[in-house]
Amino acid sequence: MTKEMNRTRYLTLVGTIITQFALGSVYTWSLFNAQLAAKLDEPVSQVAFVFGLLSLSLAVASSMAGKLQERFGVRNVTLGAGLLLGLGFLLTAQASNLMMLYLCAGILVGFADGTGYLMTLSNCVKCFPERKGLISALAIGAYGLGSLGFKYINVLLLENTGLETTFQLWGLIAMALVLCGGMLMKDAPAQSAASQLAESRDFTLAEAMRKPQYWMLALMFLSACMSGLYVIGVAKDIGEKMVDLPVLVAANAVAVIAMANLSGRLVLGILSDKIPRIRVISLAQIITLVGMVLLLFVPLNANLFFVAVACVAFSFGGTITVYPSLVSDFFGLNNLTKNYGVIYLGFGVGSIIGSIVASLFGGFIATFNVILVLLVVALVISLTIRLPDPKTPASAKAASKGSPRLVNMTAESA
Repeated sequence: MTKEMNRTRYLTLVGTIITQFALGSVYTWSLFNAQLAAKLDEPVSQVAFVFGLLSLSLAVASSMAGKLQERFGVRNVTLGAGLLLGLGFLLTAQASNLMMLYLCAGILVGFADGTGYLMTLSNCVKCFPERKGLISALAIGAYGLGSLGFKYINVLLLENTGLETTFQLWGLIAMALVLCGGMLMKDAPAQSAASQLAESRDFTLAEAMRKPQYWMLALMFLSACMSGLYVIGVAKDIGEKMVDLPVLVAANAVAVIAMANLSGRLVLGILSDKIPRIRVISLAQIITLVGMVLLLFVPLNANLFFVAVACVAFSFGGTITVYPSLVSDFFGLNNLTKNYGVIYLGFGVGSIIGSIVASLFGGFIATFNVILVLLVVALVISLTIRLPDPKTPASAKAASKGSPRLVNMTAESA
């Protein structure tokens, strides 16, 4: 690899980290629920639905980002996402009713965030095929740090400038960061013919979706997202209602979750470069099961409650970090953004399913039982799943027809 190529990929990494930090800011949304409810004279629960809509829009946009990158390139799509993100926040500041809030903050901001999130992550992972786990950990760790960093930024802005100005400044800051990050990025090079011959596992989305392994990975991801997003979203309420903790003590679950989530991203991401990634997912599933068993079957005190939610948050953070590299292990790097994009729909679907189960069947316990069953099924899958059979690359077919040298290379590698 030349010095120029090495410099380019490290600039792409820096740009991706800056962009991910800005995009992670949407996870401070809960700071605004009460003030928006007062402004619009609507129940907090109706305002809080914005975040579920945002998560769904994020997941849908992530599934489409691969096609946008193919047509316009990672830099242009990232710049467009940054501008759309800023516009979404500026319009949110002017929202005067719930529908406008849902459209601007839920759909527009969510779509912008999802367009940039998965595409820049996947592109960066493809730049470092030899260190996929570490790169995922750095990029997604930055996404998690964004929620923590912008928590302090947005609290400071709310205290000093008011609700509308906070949204405007938040949008301008996030947009500026994404634009700066986007300018540093370049599209990752496609895998060479030689590496495709050696690997013989580089599936298009249509080819991947015909493999049972694709849907096994999708179910595993959905289970992880449903458990993680549901428990993280109601952790404070669990502490108050199931453990009878005072409000201030239960609120400490937010800090515990943030630290555990970030730790899971870093620890499991780095570990995934040391041992098979599917085993890292199995480990994450077992840790989540420990947390769910504590919540369901053990009389909880404050310490056990914090351990339980930390187990779930640690595993959730680690899972979403390892999954891009895991999908590339199964289906190749060249089509990673599209192949992972459809699986990533499980992020939005999982968050909504958890809320629906809770509303239909009476809250925490019923939802925990459904999650427990899904996790057991997912663990069985992760322990038994195998890589799909290698396909014959087009380059290998061409080689078999015309190039004796490549035919010999293919035979020797076999």
